[in-house]
Amino acid sequence: MASLKEKLIHNVVSEQSLPQNKITIVGVGAVGMACAVSILHKEFADELALVDVMDDKLKGEMMDLQHGSLFLRTPKIVSGKDYSVTANSRLVVITAGARQQEGESRLNLVQRNVNIFKFIIPNIVKYSPNSILLVVSNPVDVLTYVAWKISGFPKHRVIGSGCNLDSARFRYLMGEKLGIHSLSCHGWVIGEHGDSSVPVWSGVNVAGVSLKTLNPELGSDADKENWKEVHKQVVDSAYEVIKLKGYTSWAIGMSVADLAETVVKNLRRVHPISTMVKGMHGVKEDVFLSVPCILSNLGITDVINMTLKPDEEDRLRKSADTLWGIQKELQF
Repeated sequence: MASLKEKLIHNVVSEQSLPQNKITIVGVGAVGMACAVSILHKEFADELALVDVMDDKLKGEMMDLQHGSLFLRTPKIVSGKDYSVTANSRLVVITAGARQQEGESRLNLVQRNVNIFKFIIPNIVKYSPNSILLVVSNPVDVLTYVAWKISGFPKHRVIGSGCNLDSARFRYLMGEKLGIHSLSCHGWVIGEHGDSSVPVWSGVNVAGVSLKTLNPELGSDADKENWKEVHKQVVDSAYEVIKLKGYTSWAIGMSVADLAETVVKNLRRVHPISTMVKGMHGVKEDVFLSVPCILSNLGITDVINMTLKPDEEDRLRKSADTLWGIQKELQF
């Protein structure tokens, strides 16, 4: 007796097609789900897989997204504790890890999260050996290094979300101060995603007009307009949001979706993301920091050679030294 499905559909091709643009998100906490929703709304994934250790939460989040399928263009949303559900992923976004507590620096989180990565990364490598890893868990620069070491992937396929969000925050605050939309405000925050990040004041501009030329004291202690406060707000903003609502989620979710879109669509856009910077700007160790990178469907293909002022370069090297001091103590 034929089923209703068999009566309705005449099957022509028996084999299953593999997804071309499958994205996995590891961790379904606030950040992971903000990434998931942001990616789904951009409509470039043909499959989304969610992985976590918490069974009920994982299934609930998957069902909740599946029930919105009518409003999305991603035909398949799956989940599981077993990493086989992630097989054939093009991009794997890692948000899992211990959450940053109020008043806790990102760097204090590190060893707790290294232990979690020792389980996650080998499983991803097993099922998606050709994927690109995008690390979001904090402290992101150190954990990108950890993911690179554990995975054995080439460095161009292991990326940290890094200062993509710091730069977005910087441009938003710059726009607020000038009364101009952030898309038209150009400025880069590089280095560590966190307390020692470096604002590149020498490159801040609107429509190619250098703000440093108009105000030579821009970003310095002598600046009467106190633009230094803009970068201070960038550094403090995550702590402020955590204090107010308990965690950050929406902005990082949108930032990750922005990076994922560049990878999947092979857009070759330039993003301030965390990559291996050994040999750049006088950095001598295996450290991952954010610099402007050209991102494609292969991962990071090129790095833009920024012209930094001596004090900016010094701050970048100090950032690298801070991170290396932590990395060399890690227990793998």
